[in-house]
Amino acid sequence: MQALQVKEDGVYVDATYGRGGHAQEILKKIGERGRLLAFDRDPHACEDARRRFGNDARVQIHQGPYSMLGQAIESQGLAGGINGILFDLGVSSPQIEDTLRGFSFRAEGPLDMRMDPRAGESAAEWINRAEENEIVRVLRDYGEERFAKRIARAILRERSIEPIATTRRLAEIVARAVPAREKSKDPATRTFQAIRIHINRELEELTEALPQAVKALTAGGRLAVISFHSLEDRVVKHFLRVEAKGRELPPELPVRHDQFRARLKIVGKATRASEAEISRNPRARSAVLRVAERTAEDGIHA
Repeated sequence: MQALQVKEDGVYVDATYGRGGHAQEILKKIGERGRLLAFDRDPHACEDARRRFGNDARVQIHQGPYSMLGQAIESQGLAGGINGILFDLGVSSPQIEDTLRGFSFRAEGPLDMRMDPRAGESAAEWINRAEENEIVRVLRDYGEERFAKRIARAILRERSIEPIATTRRLAEIVARAVPAREKSKDPATRTFQAIRIHINRELEELTEALPQAVKALTAGGRLAVISFHSLEDRVVKHFLRVEAKGRELPPELPVRHDQFRARLKIVGKATRASEAEISRNPRARSAVLRVAERTAEDGIHA
């Protein structure tokens, strides 16, 4: 909330509503003229938003992935007029705790993992039809799993006996395939993370959404992004650095680099959860917050 610098009459976007924690805090700070656009691709999250805030004239609720952000903002005539946008990336606690969603390897449930259970291919559908090299690529690229090939071969072997349909069966296959275990980490952690990211196109969605967010901000508007693992934080960090540096210009162009305005100014350093916060909420231990502020309109200037 401090990073967003919420103004009483400002217009804000909660790009990842979840269960409304951030939305609720923003609404406490804006007045009757303020507005909040709440987004989530999970229909259960949108149901919660409608139940809690559906009668609040300041709130608009949109269901869909990050990549629809710009289009939705433009449809409201708010492009270039947003005072703050917040992304709280990754899977939410309610999604992990609902065994029917298939995100957790700790409890038995259908192997689904879709943020929107009504759209796209489930984890079970993918894992039972993907080629070995595709599974290896996903586990390596999105899970940084060093035993990706062993796990992929075990998956192909087991699915030839019986389709893999549940979370615990996949977790057990991975556990048997991994020869060494990381301290305090279940051997299935990286595999489940990788498959979830792949099924939901999480990094692609983030890559598409960040430029839309910058375009939507007014001068002085804030972009705040909370990441929970190195892959998504890497995307955010690189994007902010490029936007803060300004576009690279061809050396033969007769324009000095300092004549081309950067679109963002990085605000402070990356912030991590304090020990006190981690003790209250252990899931915050890997959280990283990065903040940037929209500069004046970009373009070549004298």
